[in-house]
Amino acid sequence: MSKAHNFRELKIWKESLALVKEIYLITSQLPSEEKFGFVSQINRCAVSIPSNIAEGSGRTSNKEFIHFLNIAISSSYELETQLILIEDIFQIDSRKQIDCVHDLQLKIGAFKRSLNN
Repeated sequence: MSKAHNFRELKIWKESLALVKEIYLITSQLPSEEKFGFVSQINRCAVSIPSNIAEGSGRTSNKEFIHFLNIAISSSYELETQLILIEDIFQIDSRKQIDCVHDLQLKIGAFKRSLNN
């Protein structure tokens, strides 16, 4: 059985929420013809990170919580790929956001390990 986790108090949730805001600012710079394709996809995967952290925090076991943290990490890898594509295709500097994603991946991994102990 897990102890209850209030997602609003989790640093990984707060940081992933801040990242979503940055992603929305970046995608607002993309061409309008990308609105229903690339923009939609990148925004959805960014939102998936804090959403899965929040959903997992409400589960009754650490095993279930870790499952949702794994989904959040997977979404972060998808987001990282899309940020690389934004740089390559649209020449929009997203290095800061990529660095934030890397940092978040490490922190989620560390949090997962703490739940396993």
